[in-house]
Amino acid sequence: MPFSIHSFQHNGFDIIALKDDDTGAQAEIIPACGAMLHAFKVPHQGQLLNIIDSYGSLEEYRQQFANTFKGVKLSPFACRIPGGEYQWQQQFYRISKTVLPGQAIHGLLYDAAFTVAGQQAADTTAVVELAYAYQGTDAGYPFPYDCRVRYRLLPGYTLEVSTTLANRAATAIPVMDGWHPYFTTGRAIDGLELRFSAEQLVEFNDQLVPTGRLLPCTDYLQPQRLEGVILDNSFMLRFDRPGPLCTLQDPQQGIAIDYYPGHNYPILQVYTPPERRSIAIEHLSGAPNAFNNGMGLLQLAPGEEETFTARIQVRLA
Repeated sequence: MPFSIHSFQHNGFDIIALKDDDTGAQAEIIPACGAMLHAFKVPHQGQLLNIIDSYGSLEEYRQQFANTFKGVKLSPFACRIPGGEYQWQQQFYRISKTVLPGQAIHGLLYDAAFTVAGQQAADTTAVVELAYAYQGTDAGYPFPYDCRVRYRLLPGYTLEVSTTLANRAATAIPVMDGWHPYFTTGRAIDGLELRFSAEQLVEFNDQLVPTGRLLPCTDYLQPQRLEGVILDNSFMLRFDRPGPLCTLQDPQQGIAIDYYPGHNYPILQVYTPPERRSIAIEHLSGAPNAFNNGMGLLQLAPGEEETFTARIQVRLA
């Protein structure tokens, strides 16, 4: 069978690998660490190149995670909620789970231990489905819901990531979905080029919280070299453009990473970390602080569910 699934342990991690046996391409997932995408390896110059910047070991993960959130599921909100406070249906809530005091960021499931709900390998795909049942344990989000994440490896160095949120509460609940992968071609991002289909960015204040205004920005309609560029911004995607909505390219090595977010991921969050070994390109269903500003905030009725899907595809020259 051209596709296969393998489970193994490495440097303290329990890993599930989806493999294209014809090409050697492989996606590695760590369910116990927020359904983390640990690796996406493609053949390049006689060896496998991992385009995902992750953690070298469980010990490194524990030391660095709170500053990076690499590769994990962001749910039921992404980015910052100032003070962790918001109002929903005329009721006040304050998120208890924080990385630093008063810093509610990237949801409640980023370190959750997901379980394997199913896996299947066939001639043209390998799939693993992960599940986590949130029980409403945080007083600031007392709404039980199910989060299911599906990783699907496809031919052509393509990885599809889908998330389904299902409301198990007796009332409508607010949700915002995101994913936090960091991408690399094995060298500093200063030599890379970034292009995406957006003509507006979300204005932030000094705390990286949206002001409510959208500003014109057409800088990245054409590829821009990242040398010296510092980004921590949300951009409004245009879905009426042909082809991938975002491309990260390494001209020197002949590598391009194309992004195909679904229509319910209208925001592209781009972050260049200080060490500049990789770049975070995140698909978000809403803007930072959506629980307060309503920008892209979704409401799920009791029993309702919503699925969010994005694909990434690697092209090699």
